[in-house]
Amino acid sequence: MRKDWADTELHDLDPVEQAPYAAARRAALSARFPGERLLIPAGRLKVRSNDSDYPFRPYSGYVHLTGDQGVDGLLVLEPRAGGGHDAYCFQLPRSSREDGSFWLGASTAELWVGRRHSLAEQEARLGMPVHDVQEAAAELAALPEAPTRIIRGHDGRLEAAVTTDPERDAELEEALSELRLVKDAWEIGEMRKACDATTHGFTDVVKELAHAVATSERWLEGTFFRRARVEGNDVGYGSICAAGEHATIMHWIRNDGPVRPGELLLLDAGVETDTLYTADVTRTLPVSGTFTPLQRKIYDAVYDSQQAGIDAVVPGGHYRDFHEASQRLLAERLVEWGLLEGPAERVYELNLQRRFTMAGTGHMLGLDVHDCAQARNEAYVDCVLEPGMVLTVEPGLYFQADDLSVPAEYRGIGVRIEDDILVTEDGNENLSGALPRRSEEVEAWMAGLQGTPITP
Repeated sequence: MRKDWADTELHDLDPVEQAPYAAARRAALSARFPGERLLIPAGRLKVRSNDSDYPFRPYSGYVHLTGDQGVDGLLVLEPRAGGGHDAYCFQLPRSSREDGSFWLGASTAELWVGRRHSLAEQEARLGMPVHDVQEAAAELAALPEAPTRIIRGHDGRLEAAVTTDPERDAELEEALSELRLVKDAWEIGEMRKACDATTHGFTDVVKELAHAVATSERWLEGTFFRRARVEGNDVGYGSICAAGEHATIMHWIRNDGPVRPGELLLLDAGVETDTLYTADVTRTLPVSGTFTPLQRKIYDAVYDSQQAGIDAVVPGGHYRDFHEASQRLLAERLVEWGLLEGPAERVYELNLQRRFTMAGTGHMLGLDVHDCAQARNEAYVDCVLEPGMVLTVEPGLYFQADDLSVPAEYRGIGVRIEDDILVTEDGNENLSGALPRRSEEVEAWMAGLQGTPITP
């Protein structure tokens, strides 16, 4: 069993595309924590049941700083005496037939999970030294004393190998979130890919609506998932395929309900690229291809609200501006329709519109669908927008099926429109703008697609 195996080592490998960008990000992190040892783990496999694991998805901060997606990885930034840091990784080596690890251990043995890069290959790909993670605890213990921080919650073995302070560790996670607030040129390119693939996925769904009417929302979930796996790594989050009154449920991911002509379909979905950047897009579609007058009135109000929000996304503006602009407009429409007692300014000041708008109007986007979530308020929700930031603008109106405060014809209608907006030097760019948004454009788009085959 140990003999007669070919040498499969790969030579002359090029660095991954993001390697120089990852190095620049590490340098920025180094400047923020001079003289401190920083440990950023990728994470470990999680058991789904018995000997079956969930698909592995590494910690986003690790991916951002390395370009690597390997299980059990660890990035170390070791402080230098003269300032700055030396960066190196710990990773799993190739499985060996000499010690039996090629066959034994279904979670990591290459016979079971496939070939991974050798440590030498990874050094070439990532542009930094790579050590055997099986020796990480011993190597960390042998390092000279230095203030140390680690990202918690991803690898208990590594946390047990070092002594750190939880509050200081939390500051490191804040810093990693804030490092992702402004995307570099390479990241913006990945966001474009995610949005383009997501546009293809939405197109596939419209072409398959008749099958969903004959089956359920699950048909649409599977249709979009196929596109995500063909053009990317996965979906960036659980797809929301919400037809009828399910559209009033903010995170409807059971996707097991009927799809009926005459009702609306709220599709909130995003493709995650092979480099793990995700889109996050929502369209609300008339299943029959045409909005009813009431559906159109509600949809057009949400469209106007979204456009007001998008117009507020500008460099030098405040992050909260787009939310306030969208919410003010929806408050005005709800008063106009007689659903809330005006004046509209009073409604907005008391947040009375939130009965029907429910959620916030957007969030940062990138490696995570709710990216930069651990950033401090002053760096995120209270920040001034800068070129390179990417955020969603996603207002909605949701009239619950059992809401007796509105006329019966409103009940069970939910509408959301969401796009991914890049802050530019002179304004913004709608990265997902290839998908129609105006009600009449949505109807024309659907009419031109239904009954046409899906293309690879």
